[in-house]
Amino acid sequence: MPTETVYGLATDAANPRAVAAVYAAKGRPAFNPLIAHVSDVAMARRIARFDPRAEALAARFWPGPLTLVLPVADTAAVCDLARAGLDTVAVRAPGHPLAHALIEAVGRPLVAPSANRSGRPSPTTLADAMEETGAAAGAALDGGPCAVGLESTVVGLLDAARLLRPGAVTRDQIEAVIGPLAEAEDDAKRSPGRLARHYAPDLPVRLDATQPRAGEAWIGFGALGGPDLNLSPAGDLAEAAANLFAYLRAADRSGAAGIAVAPIPGEGLGEAINDRLRRAAGFVG
Repeated sequence: MPTETVYGLATDAANPRAVAAVYAAKGRPAFNPLIAHVSDVAMARRIARFDPRAEALAARFWPGPLTLVLPVADTAAVCDLARAGLDTVAVRAPGHPLAHALIEAVGRPLVAPSANRSGRPSPTTLADAMEETGAAAGAALDGGPCAVGLESTVVGLLDAARLLRPGAVTRDQIEAVIGPLAEAEDDAKRSPGRLARHYAPDLPVRLDATQPRAGEAWIGFGALGGPDLNLSPAGDLAEAAANLFAYLRAADRSGAAGIAVAPIPGEGLGEAINDRLRRAAGFVG
């Protein structure tokens, strides 16, 4: 299933056997919760308890690349396995028309984790999704390359509002709606994508490199890098985010001994890009 963020391996959120098949296809640890994808806020309210902060964020950013972690309201609609046994549920309304149409046709929430094997770079084209987990899929929708190219931002709203995973909706944009965000602390376990080595290619990844070493594939940014595998020759962070996983995959297939990545500015969308790169290199706990 295409979304505006990455391609997802989708199934009925209420069906434990189907959810188990997704975990098996991905090789995903069962303690890592899945996001329930909904068609609109009304469907989201049936499975999660919304407070005024959640209402405000959904009104501002849905449909779009923002996931909210909220107290669960209907434990049958998103099964225990999908929630990793937690009393919370991660929910978002994706912005891709094919994703929306599929959820509408099914009529209930779909879990749709990125369609890669667990820990691998997320697929941003159907071809990459099929290479990773296509053998497990009963059907595939081709929505073209993903516009955003990074997994959704995840915000926990259990007590204080916390940024659990940075993404295309930036910290500043969220705080403009609901005020300052607290540190993630232990709530991080409630978010997908928080394992230390995540989004990782097979080759070792070296970050903040100013040039490649002998035998390394080079992923550049801005002036640091040539025309090949330059995340954005113009230094545009949105372009860099859209290219990130595809370029990690290309570098991984290059036959090199390792991957060197140029420095990425940390402001705005750069926070999410650097988060994914640190996890690809195994630097974040």
